[in-house]
Amino acid sequence: MNKFISAMNWALSTLCIVLSSFLVCCVVWQVLSRYILNSPSTYTDEIARFLFIWVGLMGAAYALGQKKHLAIDLLVCKLENSPINQNRLQLLINFISIVFAAIIMCYGGFKLVVDTISHGQISPVIGIQMGLVYLAIPLSGCFMLIYLIRDIIDNIHNINATSLSILDHKGE
Repeated sequence: MNKFISAMNWALSTLCIVLSSFLVCCVVWQVLSRYILNSPSTYTDEIARFLFIWVGLMGAAYALGQKKHLAIDLLVCKLENSPINQNRLQLLINFISIVFAAIIMCYGGFKLVVDTISHGQISPVIGIQMGLVYLAIPLSGCFMLIYLIRDIIDNIHNINATSLSILDHKGE
């Protein structure tokens, strides 16, 4: 599983770098064409918007996998003296996150993609299927699910290890 996660980390980080670089190029060209050439590019504005969606969602999945995502750890800090309760709370948070990622992002996002493609919605300027733009939602949700499953397995191992450690200390 570690090799798979490492490969996924590499793929997501590389994707985010490539998309971000292309996004910067689009925005720079948009500014140059508008203010220097006095002929704004219509394509780069829409491309930049779509790239921003993809970078944001793929970056969110990558940040979750690196445990660098925004978190409010007030409750976890309150349980500082109880590692087993910290792990249990983290396990609960991960289960709630899995429900969100599975229902909202994967299921809802996939339904959005299918509905958009079936209705034939096309982007107004570059003419691509909007379902391809929205595909970032379920794809990001799937990456998040994989990371959350890994975290739940780690939480369960930590709870078991902490429980065994407590039992060993009581036996001394």
